[in-house]
Amino acid sequence: MKSALAWSVAALVAGTPVVAQHDQHLGGDHHSQYANQEPSGVSSLSRQELDDLLAGAGMGFARPAELNHYPGPKHVLELAAELELTAEQRTAVEAVRGAMLASARELGEKIVELERHLDRRFAHRHIDEASLRAATAEIAELYGQLRFAHLRAHLETRELLTDSQIADYDRLRGYSD
Repeated sequence: MKSALAWSVAALVAGTPVVAQHDQHLGGDHHSQYANQEPSGVSSLSRQELDDLLAGAGMGFARPAELNHYPGPKHVLELAAELELTAEQRTAVEAVRGAMLASARELGEKIVELERHLDRRFAHRHIDEASLRAATAEIAELYGQLRFAHLRAHLETRELLTDSQIADYDRLRGYSD
């Protein structure tokens, strides 16, 4: 089960760039989208991806929660005045966000290190199918944990808000009229 989840996450994470790269060649332009990418020191990550992983940023991982009435702690805190958060709510949401950021940053650091290791294995030509399978499965598992950390923060935040505050949040974020 754990392996199936890891492969599902890996396919999800890895699938988009492959499709984008494939579609790019259909138009006749054979220059790689990576040719002008700002270097990050890890070839498998853009500078933005590296920065986001190390900062604990959401990177779209919590989109299903956000778009289905499960507010995120970061945006709830940004909208605290408009949502009329109580002092207790603010403190509780700050705690949720703090715990999520700590977990996300730790996982992000691990992902960056594993991506760096994978990059070095390719650069030094010390990679084979078995080691590639193991490395990508380990990275996928961490991405799954990272997504869970972000989604769990949305679950916890929703429990701290009233139905009215959730409706206001959705309206303020542009999800409803």
